[in-house]
Amino acid sequence: MKARLRTVRLELAEPLRISRSVMTARDAVWLSVEHDGVTGHGEAVSSVYYGLDADTLARLITAVGLERFPDPESALETLPSGAVPPAVTAAVESALLDLAGKRAGVPVHRLLGTEASFGVATARTIGITSLTHAAATARRLAARGFEVLKVKAGSPDPEDDVERVRVVRDAAPRARLLLDPNGAWSRAQAERLLPRFAALGVEAVEQPLPPGDPDALAALAERSPLPVIADEDAVGVDDVRRLAGRVHGVNVKLAKCGGVLAALHIAELIEGSGTELMLGCLTASTLGLAPAVHLADRARWADLDGHLLLAHDPWRGIGGTDGVVRPSGLPGLGVQEVTAHEDVA
Repeated sequence: MKARLRTVRLELAEPLRISRSVMTARDAVWLSVEHDGVTGHGEAVSSVYYGLDADTLARLITAVGLERFPDPESALETLPSGAVPPAVTAAVESALLDLAGKRAGVPVHRLLGTEASFGVATARTIGITSLTHAAATARRLAARGFEVLKVKAGSPDPEDDVERVRVVRDAAPRARLLLDPNGAWSRAQAERLLPRFAALGVEAVEQPLPPGDPDALAALAERSPLPVIADEDAVGVDDVRRLAGRVHGVNVKLAKCGGVLAALHIAELIEGSGTELMLGCLTASTLGLAPAVHLADRARWADLDGHLLLAHDPWRGIGGTDGVVRPSGLPGLGVQEVTAHEDVA
């Protein structure tokens, strides 16, 4: 097999503010793996939180040494885990699955055991922003068909978060609401605020407490008036094993757990425990989101809107602009790079 890399800049349509940072752009490293005239693709995106820039990602992807494998199927069987960061494993696995699916003439979800085509409602994120902008965004998204809205929280004044959720609820009264403080609250703040958000109709809250104390998160979940989903405290299989049955959900992101096969392992691990699966993402292109979309039928909550936050998405094939993500039905990941003359808005 032959591998090549390309680094591109992904600009967001507008700055995304969360409790710990503001993001306006992200670098993406695209991996293309060719075998017998067929090419598979994968994407890894830079992350300050995970300490990965584009140069580091490219170096680590190259170090995997895909050229030593005779074909994608054998590479998938022996792809090392733990030797490189999960984001690298996920990107390499994505390219191999795309290639394997194309060689077999079937979509990736069929390789993973789901025969029928499907579509899944995805959450759409509203960042920490003004009340006027939050309400206008919620109204616009609801009119386009979004049934699930995720509101970021963690403002210096928690009352701002309460009011933001209130105006979003008023602007989109039929929408299901998720809340995500990204670990910004103390235990006392969470215990004080969660009943108020429950009264506003919030369906679930992600990672209300700072990561690093999963027992505290589990204790909060036991008393919480709304479901608690672990995110930053649920990075990989070992973290999920500690939390299974103790929180209401875990947010599985392929870039933090190590890819599709690791996510399937987590889904099997929590089955029957009372902890349900959320599929999340980093801000990335359609190429980066596509592997998770092929798993989305297994999740209670899908938060797969990273490509929708971009000013221009250089790939297409998973939809989402109407609030529903779906595999295209084409072989492999079913995505295609948008050519320079095409409209990518």
